[in-house]
Amino acid sequence: MRLRHIEIFHAIYTTGSITNAAKILHVSQPSVSKVLSHAEMQLGFKLFERVKGRLVPTEEAEMMFGEVDKIYQQLHSIKNTAKNIKKSEFGSLRLAVTPALGFDAIPRVLANYNKDYPNINIDIQTIHNDAVMQSLLEHKCDLAILLSPPTLPGLTITPLSQSELVIVYPKSLFPEEPNTLSLADIADLDTIDIRDSGPLAEKLWVKVMQDDINLTSSIKVQTYFIAVRLVSYGMGICIVDKHTAMGNLNDSIAFASFEEPIYFDISAVHLENQTKTKVMDEFIPYLSL
Repeated sequence: MRLRHIEIFHAIYTTGSITNAAKILHVSQPSVSKVLSHAEMQLGFKLFERVKGRLVPTEEAEMMFGEVDKIYQQLHSIKNTAKNIKKSEFGSLRLAVTPALGFDAIPRVLANYNKDYPNINIDIQTIHNDAVMQSLLEHKCDLAILLSPPTLPGLTITPLSQSELVIVYPKSLFPEEPNTLSLADIADLDTIDIRDSGPLAEKLWVKVMQDDINLTSSIKVQTYFIAVRLVSYGMGICIVDKHTAMGNLNDSIAFASFEEPIYFDISAVHLENQTKTKVMDEFIPYLSL
């Protein structure tokens, strides 16, 4: 199958008709029918049968779709990359930021940067660690700011600062509002579990194992600020990064460092083979988080 055959086959398969396929591909219906016929002639078997006015995939088409979809997604990724490269202009910065830094730290950085460079166009998106490589490769961002970023081939990591994991608790549980707590202090409390949510959760898990503490939890989340919000509604305590804690405080909750702090790096990440632009070089010094 040629690439055009794959595109047409995928469109018909997912939309159920030549009419809809033509609409999403912005081509004429006769053009779609012609390409489909050509694909079936080359393959030597039918891809669709017409049943009650709809095109229904044949058994052969069902068998092929999984592999075709993989190629289609790759084509879509290539198109996105080309589009993003085309949109990129001198005097612009595409920035990806971990959600934890979006409450206050990065907005403050951007406000300071914008005072000195008011004509730079900035495109900001939030990103999680496991999606950073794809976003950089597709040129959706030039620079990513992450907590404890993954060490992957092809990435250059520039450490910016350190932060720590903290314990967020309802003030009703600790009226004295301690500045530090230990895992032993919270062992009997219901903990909102973040242990499946990336590198910070792994650091917490190592600490739990080292201290031989069994934390009890009935709620598990992957998004840290949701965990903090649950604490404010009296659902237990949570352990999150300090930036998330500081960005979501209210009158009913507080946070404490660990007696033996659990530190992690905040770093800027970009592609190793990407030449840093003048804009990136000028922006990075503002990232004192």
